[in-house]
Amino acid sequence: MSESITYYNKSNVELDTLFFHNWANAYKDQESPLAKRLLENYDKSLYFSKPKKKGFSQIQKVSSQMEPLNWKNFKNTPDIFYILPNKKIKPLDSIIIDLTYFVKVPSSEFTQYGYFENDYNLRYWYIVPAVFDQKWELMSNLDMDDLFVEPSDFDIEFETPRGFTLHSDLRQQVSKKDDHSLYHLNGENRVDIELKIELLNSFGYYCASSTEVVTDLPSQNLEDQLKTDILDRQLNFISEYLGDYPFDKFFINNITYKKNPVYGFNQLPDKLTPFSDVFEWDIKIFKALTDKFIHNTIITNNRTDYYLPDGIQIFLMIKYVEKYYPEINAIGDISKLWGIRKYNIAKLKFNGKYPFVYQFATRTNIDQSLVTPLDSLSNFNRKIVNKYKAGLGLRYLDAFVQDSVVPKSLKEFYQQEALKITKSNELENLITAKTDKDLSYFFRNYITTNKKIDYTIKSVKKEGDSLKIEIKNLSNFTAPVALYGVKDDQTLFKTWVENVDSTRTVKIKNKGFERVALNYEFLYPENNLRNNWKKVDNALLNRPLKLTFFKDIEDPFYNQLFYNLYIEYNFYDGIVLGPQLYNQAAIKKKWLFKFTPVYGFKSTAVSGSFALLYQHLPENSPIYSYNAGISGSNSFYDTDLRFNKLSPFFLMSFTRKSLRDVGGSYFMAKYNIIDKEIPKGQEALPEDKYNILVLRYGYGQPNIINDLQYFADFQYNRDFTKVAIDLRYRYLNKKNRQFDFRFFLGKFLRNKTDTDFFSFALDRPSDYLFEYSYLGRSESSGFFSQEIIISDGGFKTIFEDKYANDFMTSLNASVGIWRWIEIYGDIGLVKNEGFDPYFRYDSGIRLNFVPNFLELYFPLQSSLGFEPSLPDYATKIRFVLTGDPSKIYNFIKRGFY
Repeated sequence: MSESITYYNKSNVELDTLFFHNWANAYKDQESPLAKRLLENYDKSLYFSKPKKKGFSQIQKVSSQMEPLNWKNFKNTPDIFYILPNKKIKPLDSIIIDLTYFVKVPSSEFTQYGYFENDYNLRYWYIVPAVFDQKWELMSNLDMDDLFVEPSDFDIEFETPRGFTLHSDLRQQVSKKDDHSLYHLNGENRVDIELKIELLNSFGYYCASSTEVVTDLPSQNLEDQLKTDILDRQLNFISEYLGDYPFDKFFINNITYKKNPVYGFNQLPDKLTPFSDVFEWDIKIFKALTDKFIHNTIITNNRTDYYLPDGIQIFLMIKYVEKYYPEINAIGDISKLWGIRKYNIAKLKFNGKYPFVYQFATRTNIDQSLVTPLDSLSNFNRKIVNKYKAGLGLRYLDAFVQDSVVPKSLKEFYQQEALKITKSNELENLITAKTDKDLSYFFRNYITTNKKIDYTIKSVKKEGDSLKIEIKNLSNFTAPVALYGVKDDQTLFKTWVENVDSTRTVKIKNKGFERVALNYEFLYPENNLRNNWKKVDNALLNRPLKLTFFKDIEDPFYNQLFYNLYIEYNFYDGIVLGPQLYNQAAIKKKWLFKFTPVYGFKSTAVSGSFALLYQHLPENSPIYSYNAGISGSNSFYDTDLRFNKLSPFFLMSFTRKSLRDVGGSYFMAKYNIIDKEIPKGQEALPEDKYNILVLRYGYGQPNIINDLQYFADFQYNRDFTKVAIDLRYRYLNKKNRQFDFRFFLGKFLRNKTDTDFFSFALDRPSDYLFEYSYLGRSESSGFFSQEIIISDGGFKTIFEDKYANDFMTSLNASVGIWRWIEIYGDIGLVKNEGFDPYFRYDSGIRLNFVPNFLELYFPLQSSLGFEPSLPDYATKIRFVLTGDPSKIYNFIKRGFY
């Protein structure tokens, strides 16, 4: 490629260095910021890709007026480099930089941009100057599509093989040659030149509102004229809020939508989507169209100043649905199905998903402020929550300020700032100039912090023909709140109440209201909606009880109790079946309980469990959460033998350094009270009834390349005290070979027991705390005895002398050979009181299908000899099988939030 750049120094200082972004070189190798970022997202596609799939941009020559210039990568960053001009560039002066470089297009499997079969989706494929705004704004390609570029004029000549078609949003002319086509592209004030080159044309061209829309966004059974009418309506709608689009063409690649989709049930496969074909395509193309419209015209540094572009887009989405699809529910036609329509989620409107998702984030304390740099946001917040918060914030501001101040200011902002580098605070200046209301709550708190709005109606008292209402602020965020008088679900009265920093009493006329409520129309995002209303007549039950199958979103007007069918299997109960009663809705609560009575079809007995939990999530604290509660269970530990377990506990989870960090650390204290049923004819032993205090500190950092996890354990019983350390480390080398290591050290500080029930074990310890979900925990032979949960010594071979009542240490290791096939080996030292320590080892083949979920171990050589030659080899094969839904969920969500 040959590129000529005329760079104008628009600053007021002389420049002796020019910086450039070369994002096509981000695909160069395993050490690039892009490769490392994808690893953070649990995507190892680029890191372990073959050289032919990687891409690069190799600079061959840099010059100015035929004189070569020195250039160098910035801090060894492959996608940023700088040039040293032969002389300083004075303010308002310019310099022409000529570059010659070779670009190898990467595979599209990394960021969706690149080549796929005979198609090429090109974005950030050319070198561009960095923006100088008091300082150089430098940023690496992190797959966030947020390159900060000053609007520029482009003139491009692009050659493609004959038969290929090139699509873009630039003016273009094409000359057909014998073996190739020559495209001449040009445009002014552009920030992003995206191209699609394909062998078979998949794009449609639609002329709407004097603007051509070029898109390959798929649709089901929609005629071109209907699509044109939809696009025409959309462009007119956007023009009402912002103004006219300054260019004569939109280029909307399907990738634009896929990387910033409409999240929800519309993402189901086409045959399962609960929305009409018209709404489905309308809302998708509107999301993509507003994305292009806003980011092509409102030029901010989206790496650090993204809230306004994101907020405008979601604000327009909300207004568009309010106007044209007010009847559409968040789950579409599913809400009409028998058995579903009575659920609260079936009543949630399409726009209701925005505050719901934001509330989900705030109640779990994983939200981040709108000024948090984009590359520091969790994926969940970057892709969804912060966009929703920004859009809801503009809607909140619009509802409070009124008089169309916000829409007018948005339009004025667009007319003044379009196609210029700008900042979000310019909108603040326009809005505050049009109202006397104090908006510091929004621009100083809502935008810049992650403080949550949470108000409640503390009391309602009748005084003659009036109501005296006490409003209380439950958070550290003072913001205006909307107060309503409601009767028969109709709003009869509404007013805004300001400056409620603690409590405030307001007096309103009683117009026959059944109840008074705050935020009845959900005009602003609030942390808790359940405490927002009270009945005027002060009924004994402010909220009646509502029993719901499975789970639902919160209904602020009811006390919800959920139930579902609990099913599991163990060898002693057989299939276990029963109802599970709980109060956990789709969003976290402080007080939680769960009660699960079950019936075992093999044991023909009733058993069950219960749990009561209080959870507190402090804000801006080194402690993420405090959990205190009590749990209990009654089940079978052997044939016809029950155990009872009661465990009061306290758990403290520590805040991660960043929400982009995975894992975390915790401290737990649990007092286990265990009472086992005694077999008939046997005397009670110390291991039949015992109490154990457990103190544990744990840490986990399960990165995709380096996975480190450990815990330190202290256990106290009247007859023994023991400590243990369990450390696990998994490493993937640059050839995608996995190395697993585990170190265990256990020591009795005192031991007065005369049994091995509480001893350390090389393999399959007794699990006297009943923490592991063994299918057959007491089996010593048969299939279920071969189940293994890696703990204590972590050996796979079964030894007769496996217990240690004094000291044990072991090292477990495995090395990947091919895909999920690994070689494993274990070594251990066992020490019993009064005896010399002895050494044990084993080794074999590990089929690691899903780590910690589905694994098989085939022993080969061990201290017992060559195990395949020993009798009953099939009984020595061990397996790991986990079906715990919570563990599967935590495994899937890694890297998202």
